[in-house]
Amino acid sequence: MKRYLRSLMLLLARLIGGPGAILAARKAHNRTGERMRILLVRPDHLGDLVMVTPVLNALKEQVPQAEISMLVGPWSREVVARHPALKNVETCIFPGFQRAAQNPLAPYVLLFQLAGKLRRERYDLAVNLRPDFWWGAALLYLAGIPRRVGYAIEPGKPFLTHMLPFVETEHASVSNLRLASTALQSVQRAPLAEPFRPEHYPLRFTPTEQEKEWVRTQLEAQGIGAEVPLVVIHPGTGGAVKLWRAEGWARCADWLVEEGCLLAAGTRIVLTGTPKERPLLEEIAGKMKRAVPVLMSEQSVGQLAALLARAELVLGVDNGPLHLAVAQETLTLGLFGPTDVRIFGPWGREERHAVILSGERCPGCPLIPCGRLDFTEDELADHLCVKRISEEQVEQAIARLTGGDEVAGVGRGSA
Repeated sequence: MKRYLRSLMLLLARLIGGPGAILAARKAHNRTGERMRILLVRPDHLGDLVMVTPVLNALKEQVPQAEISMLVGPWSREVVARHPALKNVETCIFPGFQRAAQNPLAPYVLLFQLAGKLRRERYDLAVNLRPDFWWGAALLYLAGIPRRVGYAIEPGKPFLTHMLPFVETEHASVSNLRLASTALQSVQRAPLAEPFRPEHYPLRFTPTEQEKEWVRTQLEAQGIGAEVPLVVIHPGTGGAVKLWRAEGWARCADWLVEEGCLLAAGTRIVLTGTPKERPLLEEIAGKMKRAVPVLMSEQSVGQLAALLARAELVLGVDNGPLHLAVAQETLTLGLFGPTDVRIFGPWGREERHAVILSGERCPGCPLIPCGRLDFTEDELADHLCVKRISEEQVEQAIARLTGGDEVAGVGRGSA
């Protein structure tokens, strides 16, 4: 029923929006020069938005006088709101990106309402940055934006004017950059220079001095001065199947404090997470033998970034804060199972970021990584790919990353 309604409403959008889109395109300024107005759409959360920032940097360099705006979810506005490339950041509670139940017609009512608002902004070019986001493609079409760039994925394909074939195993930042390059070509500009590598197109999120001062104050209140080495563990994530074991984090935290690899003596551990994840942080802290860590679960994105920049090392699973740490050029180690590291792995200098890939295929999954995150509570008991990563694997990977192989007694093999 849901699929039938979607097909019907998208057909209606094409019939109603077609003449309007053509008329709007004829009336639009249709600028291709420096003053053109560009709209970027990305509905996702923290990690995905951080991986979009190379696009913002690149577009600003190529068309420095263009007015670039972005439409994002309110849950991720803070990630891009301060970026110097953006003139404006608008929010939308995108359908499908919130867990609350809603009326089946609500996504389409919002679609037409928001399209009317965007039409008045008279954008010259728009990029639908999420590959499979058909709702966003239809929105740009109904808004009458003359040039609409995205990936050629149904059912959004008919709403685009410039399309690329989607490469499923391509890193998310590369996918974003390819779209930006195509967008520039659509307005007779030079494409972005290849290869698309993090050293050429880095992630960007810069904490403010006030956010850095907040971190200093919080740490000093715990007796942690500027000279004390810090390791941040962010164990939580949006999908429960990606979580590691609390006892595993506790053991590795104890090992870090005891051994320290090449970190100085007196290393302190900070556990971070959302307010909902605080029970997990407390469970990890309760299982530690050696040191009582600092628990932080109320910080803003900027404050978290400042904390990650202060750290010597950040540990976690596949989650947004690890990408935020990469943007701070802090050493990171991530644990991966169902998600593909080729797509969602760290976008940074290879020698500073490591991943551990689970080799345990779960019962019922055709392969690993399987790409599936939406398991029920009952199913999770049979999907333990991440949880089967051993503490020894994590400790050895940390030792290699920090240059402390001799401390851990391991060679320089891959993680």
